[in-house]
Amino acid sequence: MLNPPDILSLAFRQPLMHDQLVLLQEKELQMPGSVQYNISRYRKNDLWSTEDTGMMVYHYTKKNPKENYLELKFCISGNIYCRKKDTECDSCKFGNARSCEERVNSIDVMSFRFSTVHLSQFVKPGQLGDQLSNEVLAFTHPSSFTKVLSLCSRTRMVLEGLLNSTHTGSLENIFINAQTQMLLLYSLECMIGEKDVEMFQCKFLANEADREKIIKAREILLQHIGEPLTIRELSRKVAINECYLKKGFKELFGTTVFDYYQSQRMEHARYLLYEKGLSVTDVSMMLGYSSISHFSTAFKKHTGLKPCELLLR
Repeated sequence: MLNPPDILSLAFRQPLMHDQLVLLQEKELQMPGSVQYNISRYRKNDLWSTEDTGMMVYHYTKKNPKENYLELKFCISGNIYCRKKDTECDSCKFGNARSCEERVNSIDVMSFRFSTVHLSQFVKPGQLGDQLSNEVLAFTHPSSFTKVLSLCSRTRMVLEGLLNSTHTGSLENIFINAQTQMLLLYSLECMIGEKDVEMFQCKFLANEADREKIIKAREILLQHIGEPLTIRELSRKVAINECYLKKGFKELFGTTVFDYYQSQRMEHARYLLYEKGLSVTDVSMMLGYSSISHFSTAFKKHTGLKPCELLLR
């Protein structure tokens, strides 16, 4: 049985008494067959010395596959929040705020647990790639392990977005699903240690303006989750060549435009069915499907479940 180290103890570089921590805010979501996440914000004592830390936990049990999971954990310190707003405040950060009733220096602890069903969507039979990452995603690696992760600039950007997101309801679900996939990609790259995550094979991505266009394309896809866009339409919206869009998207986000969009649609469908209790008919219409059968087929291919099975849980 794997007993991973406590992420807070790693960040503090010493054992930590949890009764020293004052919880300020907590957010969590538990959804069958999807990502289970928890974000806890604690008040930081000014005398504490901590390091931003990441960790991957691969839990494998051959005798009981239902207990298998992959978890990403992060501990980030030094963010300063307006106590009333629960969002990071630049004015507070630089000490020139007059309107804030209280400035809070925080330690943010985040965990994202991926189920075997959720990760199976990324495994393609016969697909080339790093052997270890393929084994981890398919849960064929024969032993559990814990890996401490270095936090590159892209990982920090995703974590910052999650901590300061103002999305609510359905938009929050879409945003979190998108960001957790980015965390998974960057963490796997860090684990295998063979790819410099700051370098790009597509030369045009060295241009910040072109990278921003690819990132903008992803945002537009998420905004039109129920209105399918063609590659041509998407490329026109961000003013970039179709070929560049497809190649740049694959390199930045590790998947094709279509596969990414389809994955986000199905994760949003899971949320609408399980969390909101909407009917299969309503969800298929909201996501732009011409028939319930087409939606049901796509949903089962992605999740391994029929939409009606999720409603019964």
